[in-house]
Amino acid sequence: MSVVSELRSVRRPKGKRRPSALHKGDGKAAIFFLGPWFLGLILITAGPMAASAYLSFTDYSLLEAPNWIGLDNYTRMFEDPRLINSLKVTFMYVLISVPLQLAAALALALVLDRGLRGLAIYRSVYYLPSLLGGSVAIALLWRQVFGADGLVNAVLAWFGIEGEGWVSHPDYALGTLMILNIWTFGAPMIIFLAGLRQIPQMYYEAASIDGASKWRQFTSITIPLLTPIIFFNLVLQLINAFQTFTQAYVVSGGTGGPADSTMFYTLYLYQKGFASLDMGYASAMAWLLLAIVAGMTAVNFLVSKYWVFYND
Repeated sequence: MSVVSELRSVRRPKGKRRPSALHKGDGKAAIFFLGPWFLGLILITAGPMAASAYLSFTDYSLLEAPNWIGLDNYTRMFEDPRLINSLKVTFMYVLISVPLQLAAALALALVLDRGLRGLAIYRSVYYLPSLLGGSVAIALLWRQVFGADGLVNAVLAWFGIEGEGWVSHPDYALGTLMILNIWTFGAPMIIFLAGLRQIPQMYYEAASIDGASKWRQFTSITIPLLTPIIFFNLVLQLINAFQTFTQAYVVSGGTGGPADSTMFYTLYLYQKGFASLDMGYASAMAWLLLAIVAGMTAVNFLVSKYWVFYND
């Protein structure tokens, strides 16, 4: 008789099968470990979002009980010139700084991908601005660097050029914040570098044998195979750029000046909610921002099928 037949001939004990020690209590353990996450989801995310959705339909000053006013806050936004200006400033900031940031990140990733000595040190150094770029300290430093007596004007003075007060000039203040965002390219650079390491070298070897130039290899091999990484970084950085607040608040002193040139949407939302105590209107603005970010993300996903290449 085979071993399989012997095993089949063994009669199993009657009655309900008892769970093994390995699986007994797994459900309770899962609930125990997931409990803090669900608690945080309810108290920190879902609860405030539900409250914000309700308050967006009310007149709420933080000092008195909310008064239901329906869609008045939403219709009021179309008549608010400062809100419209803040949208223009934010879109200009996002649409200019994000592509330049990704271009800088990809360029540096290509340089580091050549296998430089001390690569780990370079990666750490270039990643550091991403950790510090959103901090108050860096924003204060940036205001000093681009101030009337800052480092930028000191360097220009060596060449006999009289600089401006860059952060206090309405034509240049937004540009300084764009440069700050571009400078924090460390996170997308690391992701690009990881993507470059995943491209098989045999493609480049075959292209070299066919006589393809470095530029042709870059446009025909590197970019197509890197498009999923580019798409990921693009979506991530767009969402982050729309939420920019600290830099604009510190550099402008919380005013969005000069002449509202750095009045980002998030900064104007903060002013309405906590300076003017118009929390109902600020809540409606927050939901408009959510709709804008969700819309931009959806558009990116819809058009990605035309330019993102997945090498299956």
